[in-house]
Amino acid sequence: MTDMLTYPDVVQLAVPFFIAAILIELLWIVIKKRGGRYETRDAVTSLIMGAGNVVSGILLGFIAWGFFMVLWGITPLDLGTSWWVVALCFVLDDLRYYWVHRFGHRIRWVWASHVNHHSSQHYNLTTALRQTWTGTFTFMMIIRAPLILLGFHPAMVLFCGGLNLIYQFWIHTEAIGRMPRWFEAVMNTPSHHRVHHGRNPRYLDANYAGVFIIWDKMFGTFVPEDDKEKVDFGLVHNLGTFNPLRVAFHEWIGIFKDVTQPGISWKDRFSYAFAPPGWSHDGSRQTSEMIKERHNRANKSASGS
Repeated sequence: MTDMLTYPDVVQLAVPFFIAAILIELLWIVIKKRGGRYETRDAVTSLIMGAGNVVSGILLGFIAWGFFMVLWGITPLDLGTSWWVVALCFVLDDLRYYWVHRFGHRIRWVWASHVNHHSSQHYNLTTALRQTWTGTFTFMMIIRAPLILLGFHPAMVLFCGGLNLIYQFWIHTEAIGRMPRWFEAVMNTPSHHRVHHGRNPRYLDANYAGVFIIWDKMFGTFVPEDDKEKVDFGLVHNLGTFNPLRVAFHEWIGIFKDVTQPGISWKDRFSYAFAPPGWSHDGSRQTSEMIKERHNRANKSASGS
């Protein structure tokens, strides 16, 4: 079996492109007076979150890598390194990303790590860099296990994951409107991903795709951007802070407080950690599903249907 396979760190190689693209977008917004907005404190927070993500990867990356190599050591399969294997790995890893992303919105434990990415009330290329510091603790690395057991080398899987992240960078912008219809039909685009970052009830928990929007269409989570309803970016309950520490850890702290409150059952404690965000034992909060249902009922009532 191939044990010492290596691929370049494509995300690190892409950093100059990220910086150049951010500067170009900023100039476009300043000159054209449209296409989004930059706020210095918000952009700096995103950059700090991105740097923290790199540091956490350096400090904790050995955990996932060790897990993957254990799996690689026990699987009898090895698909090799042909170009078609890499291409198939890329497609299947994007399907893996879809489900990890969906879990990240439907399981509070995973949301605690992902929520920081949605915490900006602006939508520009720096938002793409607002990444988690605590992803290792969600244990979503397990979702990659089938790929490795099927014979895709861990280095190849991580390489494809890096390509996936690079693709997702450019879709975090308001400066690009709709792409050609054929492209919008298959690929994730700025229009599709703007919906995902919206806090409007009709846009909640939609468009989880990384690269291929076809996953959302297959699994019933696709919502198109509506020109009549501008996307309102951010969280249902915005943080109102630019403190990176609060952005990174506020939901973990919230889980701890909810789980340790007195007078509730063990089932309630479990649900506060693993039920959808917004779940509460007494119904005092609302999940995104409840918010969308209330919105739909109100619209039906208003339309008289």
